[in-house]
Amino acid sequence: MLESTFIFLKGIGEYTERRLWDEGVTTWDAFLASPTLPGISRTRKSLYDADVVAAREHLGRRNARYFSRCLKPRDQWRLFDVFRSRTVFLDIETTGTAPHEGDVTMVGLYSTGRMTTLIRNESLTGQRLADELDRYDLIVTFFGSAFDLPFLKAKYPRLQLDQPHFDLCFAARRLGYSGGLKQIESTLGIARHASVQGMDGREAVRLWYQWQAGDEQALSRLVTYNAADAKNLEPLAEHLYRELVSRSGLSAQHRSI
Repeated sequence: MLESTFIFLKGIGEYTERRLWDEGVTTWDAFLASPTLPGISRTRKSLYDADVVAAREHLGRRNARYFSRCLKPRDQWRLFDVFRSRTVFLDIETTGTAPHEGDVTMVGLYSTGRMTTLIRNESLTGQRLADELDRYDLIVTFFGSAFDLPFLKAKYPRLQLDQPHFDLCFAARRLGYSGGLKQIESTLGIARHASVQGMDGREAVRLWYQWQAGDEQALSRLVTYNAADAKNLEPLAEHLYRELVSRSGLSAQHRSI
């Protein structure tokens, strides 16, 4: 999908992009190979060619951060497939209050079948979190652009968080899904561990304070809950990505990576 993307070019929106696809210009290579394009002057085509060449070079170097700068946040889902092996599914737990008076209690990071759980006052530090996130090219969250990532930046101001970000909440809204993560999971038949079935963020806050009061089992349950939230982002992302590609208007036989 990424190599069929032209909306990063100034002045090209989804309508013009779809028109290019309909004309058979479905990849960056096809764009560069076309001396003229309908509705695009030769001068502008020359400028666009330079931008497409730059994009191709950055993709060749696997520089995902380049695309976080030239693609709008709502369009960064297009990076999911090509950077799939270096994608992290992120979910945080907090003390239930605003960042200026609350804290991050847990950060769950799931990638390529591996779960990493960082716990406040144990393994969660700004440096450890930065080191973990630096290994990834794409961050996937649910409502993370409004909650998880701003909360992390507020508590760890030196954290870069400059990777592209695929926020499943807003992608789901665009596709007509309503409700929170658990409701959408249920709609799509995505299951979670029976031990945390029905739990929500308020229960996660209670479990944190129960553990602080000495209940060791509360921590174990909180870790399981956080892991379920992070791991379930993967099948949800895969489903939403497929729907977004299908809705984009790019025919299956012309799709690039």
